Amino acid sequence: MNRELLMLVDAISREKSVDREVVFGAVEAALASATKKLYDGEVDIRVSIDRETGDYETFRRWHVVPDEAGLQQPDSEILLFEAREQIPDIEVDDYIEEPVESVPIGRIGAQAAKQVILQKIRDAEREQLLNDFLARGDKIFVGTVKRIDKGDLIVESGRVEGRLKRSEMIPKENLRTGDRVRAVILEVDRTARGPQIMLSRSAPAFMVELFRQEVPEIEQGLLEIKSCARDPGSRAKIAVVSHDKRVDPIGTCVGVRGSRVNAVTNELAGERVDIVLWSEDPAQFVIGALAPANVQSIVVDEEHHSMDVVVDEENLAIAIGRGGQNVRLASELTGWRINIMTAEESQAKQAEETQAIRTLFMEKLDVDEEVANILIEEGFTSLEEVAYVPIQEMLEIEAFDEDTVNELRNRAKDVLLTMEIAKEEKVEEVSQDLRDLEGLDAETIAKLADGGIHTRDDLADLAVDELTELTGMDEARAKALIMKAREHWFAV
Repeated sequence: MNRELLMLVDAISREKSVDREVVFGAVEAALASATKKLYDGEVDIRVSIDRETGDYETFRRWHVVPDEAGLQQPDSEILLFEAREQIPDIEVDDYIEEPVESVPIGRIGAQAAKQVILQKIRDAEREQLLNDFLARGDKIFVGTVKRIDKGDLIVESGRVEGRLKRSEMIPKENLRTGDRVRAVILEVDRTARGPQIMLSRSAPAFMVELFRQEVPEIEQGLLEIKSCARDPGSRAKIAVVSHDKRVDPIGTCVGVRGSRVNAVTNELAGERVDIVLWSEDPAQFVIGALAPANVQSIVVDEEHHSMDVVVDEENLAIAIGRGGQNVRLASELTGWRINIMTAEESQAKQAEETQAIRTLFMEKLDVDEEVANILIEEGFTSLEEVAYVPIQEMLEIEAFDEDTVNELRNRAKDVLLTMEIAKEEKVEEVSQDLRDLEGLDAETIAKLADGGIHTRDDLADLAVDELTELTGMDEARAKALIMKAREHWFAV
């Protein structure tokens, strides 16, 4: 039988033009799969075939995991301290093996063995084709639509296939079987049963790569695309910067008579592209990103990573864009939350914020409106600033003498200490499982406690808008925290 096994391996190796080692691996997998069926649970089986004699041995094995991790798969894992009772110098991620009875090849059935072997060979062939393709380093996949699978396009390039999902196509784009297609390689999913290369024509990365092909100066390092935001098929913005003072970044990307930008637009079903000059100054970058609107003034809020942008009535509609498109793309391009407002709205907001600071100072520092207004006029906006800015800065305020400055600073420090103690008490009210949740700080936990959220399940039950309202955090962070809180619901 062992001699027949070696003959079978040689025959398949020649017939399929694959290495004998690949065939041996397939046979070992078939024998391991058959052996697993003799056990209850998810056991780990390894089969080793002697390449010269055809003899083989079978082992059941356990993966060594850290003690603190616990056993996620008890049938195929062992804790480190238990493993070291058998092998003193064993380490995490090693394996403990014990020989078990081997399944005769005849028992697994010739047909079943052949199917497993052929499947392994097909997988190996596909893996080799994929590796050869990826080794070329292409970022844009160029191929022909081979077929349509549940609304997705299967695109073939040589013997390699990619999947272009419906959600990654440009809206209203009508591609048919046989059409020539270009798309960016979004990711490679080696676990996928079908095409493993995932494609996109709607991702910002596709536009970046198209410009890289059309503008040689980008490949040469003279220009760089810093960011890109798209409303696929409609409008997009890219931010560019020149690393050579002799090269005009916007003009270079536009090309002679618009040739370069038009080539990109034509590939993207007429998608209009705004080319923006990138700037290290966030405010200047946002002003450029909002073009063609003219900006009157801008207020930067570093703490909340947002900007209040003031425009006149004539530019209001332009700045916002149809359906909010212009401000949305500008926000995505710059990474800042942008609030468009008129001069009147800006004044009203500033007056509201000033009144809130005035009330804070009057209530917490126990001062009258005149003292509160002096602090505001001198640029103080928080109790922390009153308590901890260099004392010399406060002594320079003409209206305050040294005793007043010291009294104000002491009052501010006392209030902050009282607030911190109250915050810690609120944190203590919260369950340990919520306090241990990754991504939560003491301030956020205190806000949750104020809102009646005391356990991990309380947080998991919240909607995103409820959490943002409670804490003031942005939607992305709120969504991530809620999903983190829900993880234990789905743990096996």
